[in-house]
Amino acid sequence: MVNPPLPESTQPLPVQPDVRVLGAREHNLQDIDLAVPRDALVVFTGVSGSGKSSLAFGTLFAESQRRYLESVAPYARRLIDQVGVPDVDSITGMPPAVALQQQRGGRSARSSVGSITTISSLVRMLYSRAGNYPDDQPMLYAEDFSTNTVQGACPDCHGIGRVYEVTEDKMVPDPSLTIRERAIASWPKAWHGHQLRDVLVSLGYDVDVPWKDLPREEREWILYTEETPHVPVHSRLTLAEARAAIAAGVEPSYSGTFVGARKYVLDTFANTKSESMKRRVAQFLTVTPCPACHGKRLKPEALSVTFEDRDIADLSSLPLAQLSVLIEKAVEQATADLDVIETADHATDVTALSDAAQQSVDAGETPRAGASNLRREANHSAGKLAATTRLGTELVSRLRPIIDLGLGYLSLDRTTPTLSGGELQRLRLATQLTSDLFGVVYVLDEPSAGLHPQDISALLGILDGLKRRGNSLFVVEHSVDVMRHADWLVDIGPGAGERGGRVLYSGPTDGLAQVEESVTRGYLFGGSGLVHRAPREPQGWLYLEHVTRNNLHDVSISVPLGVFTAVTGVSGSGKSSLVSQALPELLGERLGRTAQTQDAAAPEDDELLLSGEPEEVKGTIRGDFSGLRRVVSIDQRPIGRTPRSNVATYTGMFDHVRRRFAETPEARARGYKPGRFSFNVAGGRCPTCNGEGSVMVELLFLPSVYTECPDCHGTRYQSSTLEIIWRGCNIAQILAMSVEEAYDFFHGEFDIMRSLTALIDVGLGYLRLGQPATELSGGEAQRVKLASELQRSQRGDTLYVLDEPTSGLHCADSDRLVAHLQTLVEAGNTVVAVELDMRVVVAADYVIDLGPGAGEDGGTVVASGTPEEVASCGVGASAPYLKTALHEAVSRG
Repeated sequence: MVNPPLPESTQPLPVQPDVRVLGAREHNLQDIDLAVPRDALVVFTGVSGSGKSSLAFGTLFAESQRRYLESVAPYARRLIDQVGVPDVDSITGMPPAVALQQQRGGRSARSSVGSITTISSLVRMLYSRAGNYPDDQPMLYAEDFSTNTVQGACPDCHGIGRVYEVTEDKMVPDPSLTIRERAIASWPKAWHGHQLRDVLVSLGYDVDVPWKDLPREEREWILYTEETPHVPVHSRLTLAEARAAIAAGVEPSYSGTFVGARKYVLDTFANTKSESMKRRVAQFLTVTPCPACHGKRLKPEALSVTFEDRDIADLSSLPLAQLSVLIEKAVEQATADLDVIETADHATDVTALSDAAQQSVDAGETPRAGASNLRREANHSAGKLAATTRLGTELVSRLRPIIDLGLGYLSLDRTTPTLSGGELQRLRLATQLTSDLFGVVYVLDEPSAGLHPQDISALLGILDGLKRRGNSLFVVEHSVDVMRHADWLVDIGPGAGERGGRVLYSGPTDGLAQVEESVTRGYLFGGSGLVHRAPREPQGWLYLEHVTRNNLHDVSISVPLGVFTAVTGVSGSGKSSLVSQALPELLGERLGRTAQTQDAAAPEDDELLLSGEPEEVKGTIRGDFSGLRRVVSIDQRPIGRTPRSNVATYTGMFDHVRRRFAETPEARARGYKPGRFSFNVAGGRCPTCNGEGSVMVELLFLPSVYTECPDCHGTRYQSSTLEIIWRGCNIAQILAMSVEEAYDFFHGEFDIMRSLTALIDVGLGYLRLGQPATELSGGEAQRVKLASELQRSQRGDTLYVLDEPTSGLHCADSDRLVAHLQTLVEAGNTVVAVELDMRVVVAADYVIDLGPGAGEDGGTVVASGTPEEVASCGVGASAPYLKTALHEAVSRG
């Protein structure tokens, strides 16, 4: 029977083959229309700040998430981190989306590679079901093997693996001093410290006797008492003077409370809201491995269970590549043993059971009991083997994509705060590959970041695998290799900020060759890029000898001075260990000071702050230090943890701007000082939002939302402050300017222009002056720090250490940044940079290639010399890619 036709209103709609965007205006997008195919690899590219992420994440993903959340219960919706409603007229054909963005590792030391990939759950199940238990120990559940549960954590250290104590030698580093001379270094230095010493005098202790000469019982009480006596105090008197004052009936200065030195440290660390205070008292805490679990963080019962002769902590510390091999061998053996059990013939089974029955009779048991015991043992063994086979096979399949993405050097217990943004995103990408989702859009933010060219081919294979499963991939990328592999290319530009936000091209990759306005075109099809030049001659050498740290084992290397050195190698080969850690630490010690590190946000997690001393750098450094005065390490850590820190405040430019406003006739007439124009202090800021610009609105069944402050309308300032005008703008309008807009506005103001010029030179002209630090990527944060250095007067006495400075930059912006690194070298400084972009490596004067592999397979110098020498030696993973890049640079020169 033929079904009757459906009414017109119920006819199925035709499937939309494309994702269509109409009227996108998010951030700097200029009311754009766009159509891109589904079930394809679509790459969004363009110069930094052109609007790529605003389109891919701020518009497409945001709208997909908004539509999905409309189907979620309001109460559950408030638990989801929502990206907001995009400014767009319509989007059609957009499937559900999964976003994998670049972001630094989590701030908790309890979060690890195993937890974010959920592989640790499988490992715990493997130990529970297939582990070898000691005799007479009952089977444990999976949660008994977790350091983050009450059931599994070591009862002594609560799953931290470390114990903390406040020892006398740390609190009193110089016992020859008196208490008045601040022998107790752990006490505060300001008024509170004076008050504690005064209270001691009132309690009858002599604070003018050397600490070592005080009776032991007095020292013990002062340091370790839990008592908090409250007594009247006669300020700044000796013990004899205080007793005389009391005898004479002199009125006390005040009443004070005593706190023991140890109690002060512990209470301050636990309760203070000041990161500087927390850091100060943390130095008096001694961190040692837990004596109960020896740093393994688990209870004894869990650690007594083994698999392949390893407890779960030892297994979790193996590199993932090594772990995969171990599990594969265990699965092969288990499968073979299981086959033997299952193929045993019935006669053998009956004979075995008969023998067991006879043995039970000899032992005084009933025959049925003996046979039953043997059967139970056989079933138990088969069950363990089956668990090993099934769980082990799943483990190997989950590990394979992670290893293929070049992360086989990581271990399951590697904490996420130590991971780079690229490593974290690739872990998430590998996890998605094993999730078997189809029909979704994966929106990725530069998945090639932090990858050596050798590893990019594996990345492309992973992306193709996701596409074959019926998914779409929208990828924000700067890598030329990924662009060439794309099915569809969207080029946004032509410039950054207000000069960007337009779709220059949308179509198959080859078609971009015809778009003259595109900056990307020259890098994709040749003609643009750094040109080859003769390497500079070193002005001296530093010799790092027998360096040992992380996977560097007894490495010796020569680092030239007065030139630009690039350190390259596959991901995990030891580049950061050598350049970002060993070099500045050893050189800083040799110069008699610690390496200057650009300010970074303090850890949000107490365990991270107290995670123990970093692994000591072993090794020596020698050479000509006469021309070196400073070593500056510039990394990708955030420049601030709160929206109150921004580009203008970090570079110091805002101090000069506020001074200009305070110098206006109107401000002088009102008595306004520069502090009046700060949104961080009371006075000129809006009292309603305390200078935040927004207020939080609590909603009962929906997420708390931030809305524009009803009084200052997002300007952060009181109306009276905004009445002060300089060059036609108020202070809030200045903060809303981009760096490039401010460059035109502040023409002639040398001290302000110096900061703006430096920011433009490192490719950050698109940032707003008031852009919160929390919105900056790791690469942007590093370049803000670099700009702060570039604006200094150069004396040619500094060694700059940079960690992947071109990460997250379009090729054109990388070229500009490299040009300004070269100016640092021309001024007599030395630049040493970890770098994976072979175009940039070619521009260096000297190259150090680490490898040959990652993790334990790396950590050695495979080649060093000029770019030509390293490219021609044919040794190491970098040589062939460097040779190609060198050929292209020569052809451009």
